[in-house]
Amino acid sequence: MTQTLESKNTVDRLKIYKTSPELYDAMMAMSNAAAKDIDVELGELIKIRASQINHCAFCLDMHTRDARKHGVSEQKLDVLAAWAEAGDLFTEQERAALALTEAITELGDGHVPDDVYERAASVFTERELGQVIAMAVTINAWNRINVTIRLEPPRR
Repeated sequence: MTQTLESKNTVDRLKIYKTSPELYDAMMAMSNAAAKDIDVELGELIKIRASQINHCAFCLDMHTRDARKHGVSEQKLDVLAAWAEAGDLFTEQERAALALTEAITELGDGHVPDDVYERAASVFTERELGQVIAMAVTINAWNRINVTIRLEPPRR
């Protein structure tokens, strides 16, 4: 295990949602706006995939539970990190949204590649494409805040 994974939270972190409730409200407004007109299962897959990449345990815990409640299959959840190798388990829309989510999350070349964008644009309406982009951007913002403050999933 690397030092980062082994190290414990030795520094008290900001309770940002308590000290800045307007930030939480704004993030919730963005989340709700991004979710309009997007299939709930697709939305959860987007949130989970970005959270996997960003190592956000809090969001992974929340959104995998939500995905199950909304009917996402255990098989899809089991192989989501390797969706591109899962054959036709994922629909064309799901594959396009997941590819776009990964490109937005990683921004390896400083931009979303044209082929990834065009693939998504070919399977979504303009409104849906905007919602998918907004959902990926929003979950990335949540992830980055939660990872920075080391928000942990609740113990059950």
